[in-house]
Amino acid sequence: MQQQRFTVPFGRGEIDFVLPATMRGASITAGSIPPFPDPMAAAERALGEPLGAPSLHDLARGKQRVCIAVTDATRACPDHVLVPPMLHALTDAGVPDDAITILVAVGAHRASTLAEKVEKLGADIVYRYRVVDHDGTDDANLVVVLTGPGDIPFRVNRLAVEADLLLSTGVVEPHQYAGYSGGGKTVAIGCGDEATISYTHGPAMLDLPGTRLAQLAANPFQDAVRAVARAAGLAFVANAVLDDAGRMVAVAYGAPEAVQDHLASLAGPMFTVGVPRPVDIAVAGVGYPKDVNLYQASRAASYLQFAPKPVVRQGGAIVIPAACPEGAGEGAGEQRFLAAMSGAGGPSAVIARARRDGIRPGEQRAYVMSLVLEDIDVIVSGIADPEIARAVGFIPADTIEDALLVAARRTGESAEVLVVPHALQTLPIVQDGAKPT
Repeated sequence: MQQQRFTVPFGRGEIDFVLPATMRGASITAGSIPPFPDPMAAAERALGEPLGAPSLHDLARGKQRVCIAVTDATRACPDHVLVPPMLHALTDAGVPDDAITILVAVGAHRASTLAEKVEKLGADIVYRYRVVDHDGTDDANLVVVLTGPGDIPFRVNRLAVEADLLLSTGVVEPHQYAGYSGGGKTVAIGCGDEATISYTHGPAMLDLPGTRLAQLAANPFQDAVRAVARAAGLAFVANAVLDDAGRMVAVAYGAPEAVQDHLASLAGPMFTVGVPRPVDIAVAGVGYPKDVNLYQASRAASYLQFAPKPVVRQGGAIVIPAACPEGAGEGAGEQRFLAAMSGAGGPSAVIARARRDGIRPGEQRAYVMSLVLEDIDVIVSGIADPEIARAVGFIPADTIEDALLVAARRTGESAEVLVVPHALQTLPIVQDGAKPT
């Protein structure tokens, strides 16, 4: 029998691999919506037809301090397309350049570099406007916007809260906790403090049945995000939907919840793909920018296992091709993930500690990945530093072919393999009779 060949993203490019002759495999990709031939023109049109909100020109008239919260380098959001129309509208409304601050919503990640800011926004914007990074640990620049359960003060960056007009960008795609990203998440989480991130990402929240992929309604995580964003004064957002190739296929401007709901209704059918049964092994592609570190790349495994039904059977394996040039990650959250996963006792101890003591931002990824590791192996192929993979309980492998052979020791040589080239954008739904496409 001829060996099957597949292609998955790797860094900014792609990598081919073949299955062992004894294995059988299938590949699934998200549905397709024709991409915009001119994304900037599409964004300009969408800005002129805002959803659930007055025009940005009307909102901006007379404002003295405007803040635009934008995504950081870990998000494949086309801010270079979404932000310029907003800036043009602000200028037309009489808002001077020096009244505008662009706030990079890094959450618990590391600060963005100048090169990353330029890549995300374009040099013209970076050198014309004030562009700063959020710091969730800087008490002097955090403001309480809401009191949460247990009298937890939810704080958001002062620049955002004290602006006369708060705007944000985002990409709408499946999100393990929020159901879908976008909407108020860039402000509530990306510009939130450690207490806000800890509460929304803690075991008590993540264990709730409504906190799940591809669900906005009755999702307690999403409810918290929306409440914080409203309290912070988020008035207007620019959100987009991207296809597997990173091309913009949908865009909307307007009220945060209206925009998110609308784009999620388009994204849901596009990203959801039926598969007939759980498989023995999945190869979960990631690609840039999520594969720059293990914290982000590991999402590929948890997305597959926290689908409505786990995609890989108990005792199986997920292979993640990712070089992870930044190791586990350089931010405080990423380093906490590494420390928690490296602690004594393995996955069961990580889970027990999180449920007993709670988590700090970043440790939620350790909690979720420990739940995954209780059922399956996670193998990282092509990782630059194999010891980082071992430190968190993953198995390093030089190539995808090597990883499949490692997985076969547990699953058997005649394993069924599902290849998901874009595992963060394709949500496999296990349903009887479905055929992978």
